[in-house]
Amino acid sequence: MNEFIIETKDLTKKYTTNSVALDHVTLSIEEGDIFGFLGHNGAGKTTTINMLTTLLEPTSGSARVGGFDVVTNPFEIKRIIGYVPENVQLYGSLSSQENLEYFARLSGIKDPKKAITEITQFLDIGNYLDKRVQTLSKGMRQRIGLAQAILHNPKVLFLDEPTSGLDPIGVKQLRDTIIRLNSEKGMTIFMNTHLLSEVSKTCKTIGILNQGKLVYKGSLSDATHAFKNEQALEDMYITTQKHESA
Repeated sequence: MNEFIIETKDLTKKYTTNSVALDHVTLSIEEGDIFGFLGHNGAGKTTTINMLTTLLEPTSGSARVGGFDVVTNPFEIKRIIGYVPENVQLYGSLSSQENLEYFARLSGIKDPKKAITEITQFLDIGNYLDKRVQTLSKGMRQRIGLAQAILHNPKVLFLDEPTSGLDPIGVKQLRDTIIRLNSEKGMTIFMNTHLLSEVSKTCKTIGILNQGKLVYKGSLSDATHAFKNEQALEDMYITTQKHESA
């Protein structure tokens, strides 16, 4: 069995006394997994990613990524992770090449141009390197943002609603890229999403959040075992939401 590369225990985030964004979530994700984190808007998915990427401190509980604690070892975690938020943050007035060179130097990459060449070839985006980011479509900005996130070849890649706003071609391209990053580069993928169809085509295991609580965690095959088609995941998701909201 693979080792757990992401672990949380009773992970909790409260913004106020009466506002609990994440409620005692205990979660273990094996190295090499593609993990889909499902939940309604406001369920706590982004809060979870923000804590796992050290952007937000937990109120209580603990979390470890790659064996490092998110509170006491944030710099070690940042060295081994990549993160693509829902709205990629790039400098619009700079070209894609200039953006990637800037972020490569911030990451301490010794040979930025070599790293950029390798990643852009892998993602097949070399033709867009000389274009200003502000002229690119959302799908292409997302791919440039993904390139930036994996320049240093991270062990874990966090994606927050990666297909949001993409057209069907962009969704398929991203889906194929996620699978290749996992199979060819060995990256563990943690993906927040609300698209059940993408989870069924991409993820190995899933977790479902409802009102800050983890209501399901298991393999996709286990989740769909009793059904013959993709409707299984939708049925299970709806059932958990109804049960917890009742």
